[in-house]
Amino acid sequence: MRILTPKQQILLKDERRLLNDLRVVLVRLGTQPEDEESLKLSIQQLDELFLIVVVGEFNSGKSLVINALLGQRLLEEGVTPTTTQIQILRYGPASTKTPLDDRHVALTLPVEFLTEICIVDTPGTNAIIREHETITSQFVPRSDLVLFVTSADRPFTESERVFLEYIQEWGKKVVFVVNKIDILQNESELNQVVTFVQEHARHCIGSTPVVFPVSARMALRAKLGESSLAQESRFEALEQYIHQTLDEKNRLRLKLLNPLGVGSYLIKKYLEITASRMELLKSDIDLLADLESQLALYAKDMEHNFKFRMAEIENVLFDMEGRGRDFFDETFRLARIFELLNKARIQQDFEHRVVADMPQRLEKKAADLINWLVDSNLNQWQTVVARLSERRQEHKERILGDMGPGSFRQDRDRLIEVIGREARQVVETYDKNREARTIAENARTTIAASAAMEAGALGLGALVTTIATTAAADVTGVLMAGVIAALGLFIIPARRRQSQTKMLKKISDLRTGLTQSMRTEFAREIKRSLQHIEEAIAPYTRFVRAEREKLLEAQNQLNHLQTEMGELKANLEKL
Repeated sequence: MRILTPKQQILLKDERRLLNDLRVVLVRLGTQPEDEESLKLSIQQLDELFLIVVVGEFNSGKSLVINALLGQRLLEEGVTPTTTQIQILRYGPASTKTPLDDRHVALTLPVEFLTEICIVDTPGTNAIIREHETITSQFVPRSDLVLFVTSADRPFTESERVFLEYIQEWGKKVVFVVNKIDILQNESELNQVVTFVQEHARHCIGSTPVVFPVSARMALRAKLGESSLAQESRFEALEQYIHQTLDEKNRLRLKLLNPLGVGSYLIKKYLEITASRMELLKSDIDLLADLESQLALYAKDMEHNFKFRMAEIENVLFDMEGRGRDFFDETFRLARIFELLNKARIQQDFEHRVVADMPQRLEKKAADLINWLVDSNLNQWQTVVARLSERRQEHKERILGDMGPGSFRQDRDRLIEVIGREARQVVETYDKNREARTIAENARTTIAASAAMEAGALGLGALVTTIATTAAADVTGVLMAGVIAALGLFIIPARRRQSQTKMLKKISDLRTGLTQSMRTEFAREIKRSLQHIEEAIAPYTRFVRAEREKLLEAQNQLNHLQTEMGELKANLEKL
């Protein structure tokens, strides 16, 4: 690039900064490799000669147009696809041909035209070998000016229209060349063809295009000696445009605008991708909110139902407490003084009338509570599995702009699949009997430890029987055979009240300790099951929140870069 003025140097510096900032944003976002390459090459292009890329269908005469511009028959011409690689034409003291890779060939030619301009000849956009079209489309983003060659015998075909729309996405300056006008019969036919191309091109690019009708074949023959054909070829207008209209100042302006077109295209593309991802994440966030709501409702329902079921257990113990009062009222009377001397009978009577079937009822209530807890836990896991399965199916066919390995969609789908698989495994391997045994054993250990350390190996019913009958033994133990004479009308009622109070306190302590221990244990079990589910979906939650923050930051940065590029473009247009 020529020596720049201070103002131009500032603009170039700003452009490099913006484009490199864009590269950083896109890399963090996860850019497609071809987009990253296009942006990188556009930045590099700032330091190279003005680049004209010649495109069009095969047999439109692209190579012939280039030969006419250079004034020599340098490139192969033909009615079949002859250009199978990107050919980059640069100035050199001698003619050389150097393969750069499988797709690119560098040609150096001692032609003055190439001292300030580099020309690229591309394969036909409709070539039978589709790879030709691919390499052409990949090279277009690097161009500073696109010379779009169409043929007068089939002007502006459908494939050319599609390719022009692709070029426009990159914000390129396009000049149209209608070649082979020598096959037309008169000026009227020529005007019809030019008008046709202008109208259809205007529809694609949104403005009236620059169109040059030429006969490249006649122009080349004129430069090779048949000078009389020069005027008829109408080629001079195209050359004047390139050499005069595209003077050094305008070439610099287009050179600087070109990467901004690439940058603007990529910003627009990735803003659409981030918007699409945000839309999907919104659904993910809604799903997480729904799961959190369900878990909260689950916890609330469990708490309510647990209180109800615990009330049933407490009622069993309250019934025992009531029977204990009745037992003392009926048994500890003066009329039954001799029966009170039979400790074994009193204890047996206590077990039969007070304890009764209470241990079995208590065990059944506890078993029902455990089964309810196990079933509720399983149902909640099944709900998570169903919601995650619906989520994956809901967006199975959605296109979000795949970014290759480590992409947003792949990461997200993989994460949902892992969590869903874990949830399914929990459901599929959920052994209700095993879970119930585990919870029962934990409850038994906790209750026994808090109510009676010596009964740690007993079941709930056995534990209650032990405590209750121990209370009966303690009560009957106050009546000894040798003290009957000391008993009177005041002694027995007093002893009855004392023993009754002692027994009732033991039963009350049992009820309080038992229910409190069961509440503690089962509340811990409910909390554990909730934590298990929350831990299972935690990676998904973290991913969604982290991606949302990343996307919001990327959107802000892209919008800011878009504004800055718009301002820079306006300044460049004034050059």
